[in-house]
Amino acid sequence: MREDDVQPETVERTSPVRRFGVYAVVLLVVFLLGLVPMWLKSRSYASSLADAEQQLSLARMQNNLSSSVIDARRGDYEPARQAASQFFTDLRAEVDKAGASPLTQPQREGVLPLFAQRDELITLLARNDPAAADRLSDLHASYRKIVSN
Repeated sequence: MREDDVQPETVERTSPVRRFGVYAVVLLVVFLLGLVPMWLKSRSYASSLADAEQQLSLARMQNNLSSSVIDARRGDYEPARQAASQFFTDLRAEVDKAGASPLTQPQREGVLPLFAQRDELITLLARNDPAAADRLSDLHASYRKIVSN
């Protein structure tokens, strides 16, 4: 045999650095395959939560106004005054939020005239005036009509 005919056996060995790099890339791909679906699900849940919080905000406002009407009809003027005041405070906060509010633009414009009654209603309730109950009932009906549209 000639020296030219003998071919040296070459064993290709991957270097430890290259092997580590391959493992790192594979691990990263597996991690991302698990992360992306969970991230998408998390975004979906966050959106649902935001919608539920907005609806809860509207329900709390209506509950405050309804409580005020009921308390005024029963002659409990101080709790009625507090609930009416809380209603107007929450309503003002929602109107001021603009785009982040659960109220649409026409609804925000529709509730603005309700603020004109605020001081008079609070004063009537502070004076224990029975006329406040009827005024609150009218306010409640107006608010429901505006928000339901």
